[in-house]
Amino acid sequence: MDCFIHAAPLQGLTDYKFRNVFAQLFSGVDYFYAPYIRLSSRKEIKKANLRDINPKHNVGYTLIPQVLTNNSDDFLKVAKYIEETGYKELNWNLGCPYPMVTKKGMGAGMLNNPDAIVNLLERVCSTTNVQLSVKMRLGNELPGNILEILPLLNDFPIKNIIIHPRIGKQLYKGAVDLDTFEKCLNLTQHQIIYNGDITGIEDYKKLKARFPGINHWMIGRGLIANPLLPEMIKLNSDGYPVHRYKLLLKMHDLLLYEYEKFLSGDAQIIMKMNEFWKYWSYNFQEANKPLKKIKKAKSLSKYNQAVVELFGEYLN
Repeated sequence: MDCFIHAAPLQGLTDYKFRNVFAQLFSGVDYFYAPYIRLSSRKEIKKANLRDINPKHNVGYTLIPQVLTNNSDDFLKVAKYIEETGYKELNWNLGCPYPMVTKKGMGAGMLNNPDAIVNLLERVCSTTNVQLSVKMRLGNELPGNILEILPLLNDFPIKNIIIHPRIGKQLYKGAVDLDTFEKCLNLTQHQIIYNGDITGIEDYKKLKARFPGINHWMIGRGLIANPLLPEMIKLNSDGYPVHRYKLLLKMHDLLLYEYEKFLSGDAQIIMKMNEFWKYWSYNFQEANKPLKKIKKAKSLSKYNQAVVELFGEYLN
């Protein structure tokens, strides 16, 4: 059975700069998802979103835009724009767990209202030619939400449903609920994509053994921490390639170069890079001293010195 890897969207991290660097250095990802589009108070698509999904910025890989909304007018406005821009698919975010989103009845917060989901889909599916996919959690407060919603979605022409088997209240804490995920498989006629806690090759193998019928997998945090993971999964590898740290350093240097062009001031650049180091540090668990220097650096010169020191311990 073929294996397809979907790269999850992470706000503030997986923008087109990250995607381009990833695609230049690594393989294994079949589909990238853009961080969600949410209309401004003026009902306009934000310039940052327009820049991020501009086809000129996303060459050489398949990108799927994503929308976050509970309003059919907003949904259709985004769908119209991405269709005019040349995209064929729009992913609907019903999984964002952050309270600032869920309290407004969006993301995982909309899972409390199955009727609203159906009403939006009825209008959208009868109006747009864009193919729809859905990314969702098991619920917001209770995992039972999804068990009620999935049968309702069978009436709609949805390409696939990505399921992250946590509830919104968990954010990214606690264990994934694989028992409820398993129940989901019998409630839907749509293709299911599994998403959640695939951080290493062993995680994938355990999940594949339990769910042999799943051949589409979405990876988010694990892909940033280990960008070689999709390739390792495709090759059924048991270990890291020997050039692991050379590629990680190259990725770091290319991203730093891109953000130096885009951001102004050492503080902004270092702050952006430290967002990635929250995940990259996984690869350097025995190098606490240089990692602390990276985190505490106040200037790019000090930051770069710390990065050279860190990789020097692994490349020599």
